[in-house]
Amino acid sequence: MTTSTGLRGNLYVQRADDLILDGGEKQYVLRLRDLPTEEKPREKLLKYGAGALSVTELLTIVLNVGTTKEGVLAMSRRLLKEYGESAIVHQKDPKKIQEALGIPLVKACQVVACFELGRRFFRADGKKPVIIRTANQVYEYLKDMRDLPKEHLRGLYLDSHYQLVHDEVISIGSLTSNIIHPREVFRPAIEYSASAVILAHNHPSGVSKPSEADLAITRQIVEAGKIIGISLLDHVIVTKTKYESIPAEYG
Repeated sequence: MTTSTGLRGNLYVQRADDLILDGGEKQYVLRLRDLPTEEKPREKLLKYGAGALSVTELLTIVLNVGTTKEGVLAMSRRLLKEYGESAIVHQKDPKKIQEALGIPLVKACQVVACFELGRRFFRADGKKPVIIRTANQVYEYLKDMRDLPKEHLRGLYLDSHYQLVHDEVISIGSLTSNIIHPREVFRPAIEYSASAVILAHNHPSGVSKPSEADLAITRQIVEAGKIIGISLLDHVIVTKTKYESIPAEYG
């Protein structure tokens, strides 16, 4: 087995159980009430329009209030930082957000409903599909994972033309460990009729070299994919400045 590191890679070729990942916590103390009136998200929206607000500020308006333990501004910032902006947009299961980030289920439902509305009203006419054929394209697509403070396991699901049909956060870990079964990897593939999957997870430590557990995970998923007829094309380790690819041939 060999791994590849850098900015270029070979084209993926599609061919017809527990996972252990390694991934700190940071507290945010600035509260909404601490902001000057003119800097509060709702007031800024009314005065300058929605385009003047950051994603965090827009999410703060959606959530409206926080909890006794965490203010709404801190919650919004943490949601985006720890889950990742791109990942949270694609997450449709509020229970997964609740479990991963420890927020009330009603808040997780608000987040999912918000982005579901966006998807339903968005018109993608003329928009080019996302094509992923190399590990470098995976790394560029997953830019939002590079600075995440916790380890995320992400699944990119492709059709037979290498077009991205679904993007899902499968698991969020910590500095300890996180255990995932292959069914969690392949369930979205079956749901979205994908013919192949690419796994990716980040190493907040900055070390891109795969661990023995990473190699074992890859072998396990490749073998499981052979049984159900869905290929694992790659398992990409993402860090802030580089990536490492565990090619499917390893399985």
